[in-house]
Amino acid sequence: MNKAKCEWALGHYKSYENYHDKEWGTPTYNDRVHFEFLILESAQAGLSWSTVLKKRAGYREAFAQFDVHEVAKFDEEKIESLISNPAIIRNQQKIRAAVNNAIRFLEVQKEFGSFSNYIWSFVEHKPIIGHWKSKQDVPATTTASDTLSKDLKKRGFKFVGSTIMYAHMQATGLVNDHTTDCYRYRELLSSMDS
Repeated sequence: MNKAKCEWALGHYKSYENYHDKEWGTPTYNDRVHFEFLILESAQAGLSWSTVLKKRAGYREAFAQFDVHEVAKFDEEKIESLISNPAIIRNQQKIRAAVNNAIRFLEVQKEFGSFSNYIWSFVEHKPIIGHWKSKQDVPATTTASDTLSKDLKKRGFKFVGSTIMYAHMQATGLVNDHTTDCYRYRELLSSMDS
């Protein structure tokens, strides 16, 4: 029997459904994962998540397995090679933003001990639970994403608007925005209770 899932996860290719089933909305405290989603979500700006997900392996390869220390050292020659790399989205501004954000990310780690400590503070260190019946009910931004976006911009991050940061919060489990009929909604709720 097929489990009920969020409407947006249906009718796509297998890795898209796997992303919904295994990653999206699962709380993560791993800085490498947060850095990965910071790059991927900003790459998505103006595009579909499906487009980004198809290039995820290319991003992993191009961005040193999302090792923030390595990406922070990317020089002009490396940036130029990324701009001509067909395995990723070849948007110069987004690529330059990713390198800039790696440097800013390290600054946040130094100040807060980890990027995870920093970002989770915007939701008081526990996931916000949505109670959405359909994907149309799910917001694109919230007060928390507005505040996070503003703070990141103040720290010099780029491509971190409120919509992008809300998508990051959804992806990394700072919010549980699975619709209430989705089996993952209940799984994630029960994992918080255990």
